[in-house]
Amino acid sequence: MELAFRGRIAMTKDSNRRKCPLSDRIIEVLEDKLTGEVLLDEALKLMKNSEPMSVGNWIDLMSGETWNVMKIGYQLKQVRERLAKGLVDKGILRTEKRNFLLFDMATHPVSDSSTKEEIVNRVIKTLTHSNHSSTSITSETPFGNLRTISMVCAAYAANVLENALLQLNHELREKAYTKVDELLSEYSTHPFSKKVKADIPEGKELQVEVVFAVLNVFTKMDSIL
Repeated sequence: MELAFRGRIAMTKDSNRRKCPLSDRIIEVLEDKLTGEVLLDEALKLMKNSEPMSVGNWIDLMSGETWNVMKIGYQLKQVRERLAKGLVDKGILRTEKRNFLLFDMATHPVSDSSTKEEIVNRVIKTLTHSNHSSTSITSETPFGNLRTISMVCAAYAANVLENALLQLNHELREKAYTKVDELLSEYSTHPFSKKVKADIPEGKELQVEVVFAVLNVFTKMDSIL
């Protein structure tokens, strides 16, 4: 999704693609300029140097969920640790050594609590306010509203959304889960609804289609079902 938001990848422009389910549509690389983010750049290089594949195929390969031993090298390694290191470099987390029984292990507690609070507040506003379009990151951030919705749906699919909703009472928490179900349903289909189309900058439809295809995969994940 982030590569699509940054204009690096999009769906292949082929009118016949609409005959295929969203997750079976083929991705192409628009721009191979590196982003400066290690995991994004690794994924981008894999896509650039490989035959064209679908959204679903790329998710399976890079997550290691494939039975094809010839493509096991596509799996992104140590994702959690490398993401944490990137956040340490940005000053959001810090690294500490803790002793677990006989071993010292690196942990990454929050260093910049204001960043975490901003994200949690944005999640809560998105899921408890009727007009979620007013809760985008900033007006200067490309795809601000879509980024927020994608983050919320990804957190839901990864089964970690509850962590951001702990401060809510039972009624508001139920409202939040109903809202994220609605958002995931709304933003995981194609063609786009009129309501959703308003969030898409002109000329960026094929990029956003990749995002919606990933959200479509989320709707089929076991943690949601």
